[in-house]
Amino acid sequence: MNTTLTKKVQESFITTFSTKPLMIFSPGRINIIGEHTDYNDGFVFPAAVDKGIIAAIQKSDTNISTAFAIDMNESVSFELDKLKPSSEGSWENYVLGVVAEIQNRNRVVGNFNIAFSGDIPSGSGMSSSAALENSVVYGLNELFNLGLSKTEMILISQKAEHNYVGVNCGIMDQYASMFGIENNALLLDCRTVEAKPFEINFKEHELMLINTNVKHSLSDSAYNDRRSACENIASLLGIKALRDATEADLLTIKDQVTPENYQKALYVIQENNRALKASKAMTDGDLETLGALIYGSHEGLSKQYKVSCDELDFLVEQAKLNKHILGARMMGGGFGGCTINLISKDAVDAFKLTVSKAYKEKFNKDCSIYSVKLSNGTHVIK
Repeated sequence: MNTTLTKKVQESFITTFSTKPLMIFSPGRINIIGEHTDYNDGFVFPAAVDKGIIAAIQKSDTNISTAFAIDMNESVSFELDKLKPSSEGSWENYVLGVVAEIQNRNRVVGNFNIAFSGDIPSGSGMSSSAALENSVVYGLNELFNLGLSKTEMILISQKAEHNYVGVNCGIMDQYASMFGIENNALLLDCRTVEAKPFEINFKEHELMLINTNVKHSLSDSAYNDRRSACENIASLLGIKALRDATEADLLTIKDQVTPENYQKALYVIQENNRALKASKAMTDGDLETLGALIYGSHEGLSKQYKVSCDELDFLVEQAKLNKHILGARMMGGGFGGCTINLISKDAVDAFKLTVSKAYKEKFNKDCSIYSVKLSNGTHVIK
């Protein structure tokens, strides 16, 4: 966690609101494998990271509440009994949505002030939105003694995203951000919303993220399209979600769906199996198998699910040329954001140089590279 950032947020809050706040850290997340499986009731393998949102929050003695986005230098004031979504794409919807969903659970929130900032790289697919939602619900739960469990809190965050932000997200991002455990990844069953922690020991390897620094505009509409394609195929099969299907089941309806949607459903079934195999590979300390599964995941995301883009594919191809990288894939919703790479520690510096240069030559723009550590989930900063 970033202590300089913590200090900045705290000072900014005190300057703006003239009181001492409660400080919350809510992490972003990576996902080792299991992409687009969460809304199919499947398995995912996320971990909270040491980058995230830091929020300062305190009760207000006025009759309005105020949220201040420090990085954008924008603030929004609102009345708790008149909440409604702002225009699409507004950051305040993450805050307003959480408050509205808490109220929907018949909990009483008083007026409050919140200021926040983050160090999750923008557009990186590390889920700054879930981190922000979780920081708001966690802070309000502490301030007003709402008695919400962590599970209730993440469901509130998810509903806020559905109803106020308009993205029909699964539960993975909120779960990983709230329940993260230092040095562990969580094999999360998105149907039962229960996870098994796996202590991560990558031995001589580490995780490196490469941000394409692009975000192609397809993302939200394509996400909702794919989600509905998966749901349609599940209903054709007479099952609750694709998590319950096998490749053999899918073959039985092949002539009833478009070839594109067949491939999308096939990808989800195969990716679910990869996530389960990855947990076994990690238990066995078999990093070669884990790496091969990660490459397989990218292949499926790019060719079958079609949520990759030239920049992501290029970075994965560059990784394949390097024998010190065991696996690489795009991470997150797609059409931009980051690749995640399992790379030998002593090869990091050299690869950074070669891949940055190659990317710049190919796309005439820079990629950004970061290493991440696995962190604890949302908590009060003491």
